Amino acid sequence: MAKEFVKDVTSMDEDFAQWYTDVVTKADLIDYSSVRGSMIIRPYGYALWDNIKNELDHRIKETGHENVYMPLFIPESLLQKEKDHVEGFAPEVAWVTHGGSEPLAERLVVRPTSEVLFCEHYSNIIHSYRDLPKLYNQWANVVRWEKTTRPFLRTLEFLWQEGHTAHATDEDAMEETIKMLNVYAELCETILAIPVVKGQKTEKEKFAGAKATFTIESLMHDGKALQSGTSHHFGTGFAEAFGIQYTDKEGKLQYVHQTSWGFTTRIIGALIMVHGDDRGLVIPPKAAPTQVMIVPIAQHKEGVLDFAYDLKKSLGQVARVNIDASDKKPGWKFNEYEMKGIPVRLEVGPKDIENKQVVLVRRDTLEKVIVPLDQLDTKLVELLDDIQSNLYNKALMHREERTSIAENLVELKETLEAKPGFIKAMWCGELACEEKIKEDTGATSRCIPFEQEQVSDKCVCCGKDAKQMVYWAKAY
Repeated sequence: MAKEFVKDVTSMDEDFAQWYTDVVTKADLIDYSSVRGSMIIRPYGYALWDNIKNELDHRIKETGHENVYMPLFIPESLLQKEKDHVEGFAPEVAWVTHGGSEPLAERLVVRPTSEVLFCEHYSNIIHSYRDLPKLYNQWANVVRWEKTTRPFLRTLEFLWQEGHTAHATDEDAMEETIKMLNVYAELCETILAIPVVKGQKTEKEKFAGAKATFTIESLMHDGKALQSGTSHHFGTGFAEAFGIQYTDKEGKLQYVHQTSWGFTTRIIGALIMVHGDDRGLVIPPKAAPTQVMIVPIAQHKEGVLDFAYDLKKSLGQVARVNIDASDKKPGWKFNEYEMKGIPVRLEVGPKDIENKQVVLVRRDTLEKVIVPLDQLDTKLVELLDDIQSNLYNKALMHREERTSIAENLVELKETLEAKPGFIKAMWCGELACEEKIKEDTGATSRCIPFEQEQVSDKCVCCGKDAKQMVYWAKAY
């Protein structure tokens, strides 16, 4: 039975895409819906999102932001107000043309993002420098009509938060943009155990309508990159299109400077692909809905279940603990909770009770530890901390091993084929070179990292003088 269960998951090295699909469905994260590219997030998947959402929401509020909610529908005329923005989203927009059986006088867009809605609102409520800054955040769903879809990574509808802020000066807006990028990076690294590279997107890759886009990029097990969160500095572009002005201290009319930043359910895809293995999910303890699963052994014997429930109650003070008291065999349970990536399995049976001990099995290494009952609370907390840091260090080591340097296009192409991952290479800043790299290798610029290195003097593509080092990679 146990072997059959694991056999259901395709090996990562054999077919990574199929492995991913197997894991998201068999670990009960999602189910497919009747609409192509839409997913049902099942309770276990939603509990995971809930944890991530709560951690982020706390950080957003801590930095002075308030949560609001904007409508789902955007009138076509409103979307048209910012030219670059509408052009950037046009291919992905879903339109509503009828209300009941009546054709609408004006088509409505199902929001792909909410910039224009916030802008319209801000133009109504911002009048004076005393109204600034406006620090709003929305938790919502959005719809983008993607051609190719994959659960969490790219779906027609996804969940996210989108922050939208308005400031008196360009400096204030830039400070906000970087601050929120750092919030995302800290969440990824400390809660999700995912190391990230922070940097700025190139002009080609920046958000439609933004003055500058900043990103955190992470590397998956298969060597592909994933954009894990973005923060945009809008300058006054949207404010000018929507007439968002305030009277400054001298009584002069000024345009506000805006930002926008977003973090989505695709981070669950990153979590799966950074930490997962051939047995299924591996979830870092700080993100895990259940940190410890108690599996009673020989639970039909007198006192075993009572003891297990007492343990659940006492351990509940130091961790998120659950128990499987179903009549399924222990071997099935072991496989089930390994598949679900639960950080620690606690086994307890009649002999353990007699010896005043339990067995702890850690998901990341599958190592078993026998722990005396009088040390259990302390040891469990230590073990969860150790798993958390081990997963981060393992992911960081993988990223370092899969980060290469290329000095010319031939090297870049050969390295990508031999060892997929991040490639550090110099760039002259020309769009033509960026496009040629993508055309020849399939790699895109992931970011111009804040931490710059001079890996050579010449552009990796054209050989002309270069001053910026860029991370390149194939990406999801």
